[in-house]
Amino acid sequence: MLRLPPLGALQAFVQVARQGSLKAAADSLALSSPALTRRIQALEHFVGSPLFERQHNAVLLNMRGRRLLEEVGPHLDALAQALEHATGPARGMQIKLAVPSLFASQCLVPVLPSLRERHPALQVELETGGNRLNRLNEGVDAAIVIATHVDSKLYSRFLERGKVVAIGAQSLKDGLRSPADLAKVPVLLHRNMATNFDAWKKSVGLPDLEPASITYFDAGQLILDTAAAGLGVAFMLDHHLDNSQDSRLVQIFDQTVESPYSYWFACLPSALTRRPVKAFHDWLFDRFAVAA
Repeated sequence: MLRLPPLGALQAFVQVARQGSLKAAADSLALSSPALTRRIQALEHFVGSPLFERQHNAVLLNMRGRRLLEEVGPHLDALAQALEHATGPARGMQIKLAVPSLFASQCLVPVLPSLRERHPALQVELETGGNRLNRLNEGVDAAIVIATHVDSKLYSRFLERGKVVAIGAQSLKDGLRSPADLAKVPVLLHRNMATNFDAWKKSVGLPDLEPASITYFDAGQLILDTAAAGLGVAFMLDHHLDNSQDSRLVQIFDQTVESPYSYWFACLPSALTRRPVKAFHDWLFDRFAVAA
């Protein structure tokens, strides 16, 4: 039988080739950079020639490396899928998803029963902490993020974009006759969508408008609760207001503007070869296409 290189060396090669970064590949495999480098060197020693061209901030496949990736990559992915199938549904059909808490409560959790109908064995674990894209290298399978763009080294797909609206309590609206009156009240913003207010000010012709104060939050529901209590005007997306169950909240002004931020689905490129990630991805976009 033909002698084969260690499986770990092949896995390291494929990860580096697909991500173009030793550090990113090491993180995704839970290895130190020296350990990953040793695996690559072992494979290069096995095949008898270099597989990459080393550059200052990246590693690029050479001709032999590209050919090896084309021939080995699909087989390694198929092996991973076969092992997932062998583990059975209890282990094989699980996905850990990093997601903004407000998106989870307003948009995702209410429709999860339809995912269960399509994939009864798929178990979804939701994580609502910060640094969602960084968590892709720390045990999270996929993420839904709010961003202006997603790093091109990741797989990403646009999910939805909304319009920025001013949201507050009816009691506060009665005292605000025009956008210029925001100079008298606090403005409430999410840290991850900090320029929503700037875009809205520019759209109403008041780019230099300064509110009484600006308070930043890490959780969307907390912003809505604060606005409902009459403690300021929140600048969030229109569907955040539409999906809110709080009858105290209203749109303060008629003016809206397209948000510079969008919701994206993101994961490592290799993650989509995993059955649970692909199943969730396809259901998610089928569901939101119907909703749209």
